[in-house]
Amino acid sequence: MSAVKTQSVVVYTAIEDSREAGRSLGEQISKGLGGEAPDAVILFVSPKYDATLLVECVSEGCGAKQIVGCSSAGEFTSDTHGEGKTCAVAIRSSHLQFAVGIGHGISTDRRKAAEEMVRDFRCGEDGSNEYCSALILTDALAGHADELIEELTLKTGGSHQFFGGGAGDDANFRRTQVFAGKQIASDAAVALEIISEKPIGIGVRHGWTPATAPMRVTDSRGATLVSLNASPILDVFHEHARSTDQTFDEKDPMPFFLHNILGIDTGDGFKLRVPLTVNPDGSVVCAAEIPNGAAVCIMSTDSASAREAAANATRAAVEQLHGHQPGVAIFFDCVATRLRMGRDFGNELEALKEVLGETQFAGCNTYGQVARTSGQFNGFHNCTAVVCVLPA
Repeated sequence: MSAVKTQSVVVYTAIEDSREAGRSLGEQISKGLGGEAPDAVILFVSPKYDATLLVECVSEGCGAKQIVGCSSAGEFTSDTHGEGKTCAVAIRSSHLQFAVGIGHGISTDRRKAAEEMVRDFRCGEDGSNEYCSALILTDALAGHADELIEELTLKTGGSHQFFGGGAGDDANFRRTQVFAGKQIASDAAVALEIISEKPIGIGVRHGWTPATAPMRVTDSRGATLVSLNASPILDVFHEHARSTDQTFDEKDPMPFFLHNILGIDTGDGFKLRVPLTVNPDGSVVCAAEIPNGAAVCIMSTDSASAREAAANATRAAVEQLHGHQPGVAIFFDCVATRLRMGRDFGNELEALKEVLGETQFAGCNTYGQVARTSGQFNGFHNCTAVVCVLPA
């Protein structure tokens, strides 16, 4: 009997032409796997590329059996980070099985989209001694990501861990895409099921702490926040800016918003939401839904806390392997984190390196992060480090 083995390779390119970039990735993957076709390729693609051309050329170049991915808002690997790149994780394994699904129309019907995504899932078919997870990539601009995760949890009977994020477009917030094979879609989400004979580790952490007392959400409409404690939300932000000696400019709010996000009290932690824009009526659009009646705080952090959160998420993921060697890691963090930290975002990636050692990783900055795993806060997050470590 041949030894159980997983091969993985992490590659990237900054070649401008979409076809040439795809060919380069395909060739790097093929070379890294000794000419063997990968069972799965995960792509994180700058919106500057024509995703259809790039994905097609990657597929032709390496013969991938399954491809998933998304547009991104900053790309990184163990060796590089920045914007305007494409990076990929390719995996060939005798102890991992993969299945891909894509769900359309998440803005109108999350239940139907979830059904489409899990239609070809195979967890439980070949016995009970297996670990089931799924990478979820969603068009966060379509909204309703928390509800989609709930529907996926119901459809899988709670058997799967989830990790992933919302596709990005370099903080333009106009159009994002997800990929499943050669299908490129918006208002959609994709899933890559991963069935393993060994544990898969997922770590979820953020370095934010409450900077205010809890306030009740007294008026919100999906991701649009109107009032806290019956006070207009802009009054709340202005008061916090005054009390903390910060500047809040309604016409240019992002410098304030990046350092003063909202935390929804879940009872065992805070689920984060980034304010994005001020509407003419004084309401504020956030990166994801905030429910009426929730208790929220304005949150604060610093670069050291963000770095430590990434390190702790990685440690938690490695510990969940229960002694098995890590093979490759996939990392998601928010575009807001990168914009807030600037050059210091590289320190967060260095924290992953310190924990992972020789284990390679790749990932991207996203519009929100997906996590569902036991013992950690679950759902759809902002400004949260999510790390998945696959066993070797």
